[in-house]
Amino acid sequence: MQNQFNPARLKLARTRKQLTLKALAERVGLTSRMVSEYEKSYCKSIPPQETVQAFSEALGYPAEFFFSEQDIDIIEPESVSFRSLKSMSAAQQHAAIGAGSLGLILDNYLEKRFNLPAIELPDLRGSDPESAAEEMREYWRLGNHGITNMIHLLEKHGVRVFSLAENTQSVDAFSFWKDEKPYVYLNTQKSGERSRMDAAHELGHLVLHKHGVPQGKDLEAEADEFASFFLMPRRTVLSCASKYLTVDDVMNLRPNWKTSAMSIIMQLRAVGSITEWHHRSLIIEASKRGLRRAEIDGIEHEKALYLNVLFKSLKKDGVSLNDIAKELMLPLEELTNLIFLVGVVKVDEDKLKTSFPARPNLKLVT
Repeated sequence: MQNQFNPARLKLARTRKQLTLKALAERVGLTSRMVSEYEKSYCKSIPPQETVQAFSEALGYPAEFFFSEQDIDIIEPESVSFRSLKSMSAAQQHAAIGAGSLGLILDNYLEKRFNLPAIELPDLRGSDPESAAEEMREYWRLGNHGITNMIHLLEKHGVRVFSLAENTQSVDAFSFWKDEKPYVYLNTQKSGERSRMDAAHELGHLVLHKHGVPQGKDLEAEADEFASFFLMPRRTVLSCASKYLTVDDVMNLRPNWKTSAMSIIMQLRAVGSITEWHHRSLIIEASKRGLRRAEIDGIEHEKALYLNVLFKSLKKDGVSLNDIAKELMLPLEELTNLIFLVGVVKVDEDKLKTSFPARPNLKLVT
């Protein structure tokens, strides 16, 4: 155990558990003021061993975590693209940002061991959303084809994609730039279609609102529009146009883009392929079928590809997820929550075995 107590790490662990100073103080038998003092950046006093152990038990973090010399990368709230700030409590926001900080710790660990894919994101600030979506597709040479897997696509072009285990409808996903690297976090509690749209939405923020404050109704609308046109290009949607289109027809179109029926109906109207009356009729019928709440026979959740490749490589070298969690001084659950193995504490690492395309840049650094 290191001798220097790290106040930022205590605060991070507390916010991840969505505990107030008072709540944590009650759990460890201290005053709120004392816990607050231990969290201040200028705190020089080391808590007694029994207090550290109490923090560890109350927060579920190893005692060593609070003594690591590795600084916590601060993620400024205004740099994060939260979609529904009004519906989020401060505790939920801070917990999600805390997950972002843990992702940075894991990303730093991986970067030291692997040459990760190069970052290939254009700066599209000032572009209108549809033009930006078209330019993004051209930049990545996607043409008008449907996107098989959004997470794989983002990873391939250098976006760091991590999962979230936030059990709340208020946190869909978020993204941010940190040290010129793009990060996207996706809530695994959402449907497969919603997660794909969230991933495209966050890509929109990354390329349209880089280094700005990606928050606000107008910017959210821009990211939504970008996502719709990125996943469902105008040309491919227009090719499916018909003035006799029914909800059943829309359901049959879903495999083209792997988006929800409601998203397709909205996009049909956005490109002008159906009238306002037709659009309204489809929305009413789709709502009656419950398609606003859930998708019928929806797609499976997408998983990370490159994260699995990296952990499979580490496993081959005798480094298990437990070893990584121990080295990072993190609870194993926090690690698995970031790598699309949410809720799995006793991980069967053989589940990571699959066939992956070879990629020359993805090499272990020796």
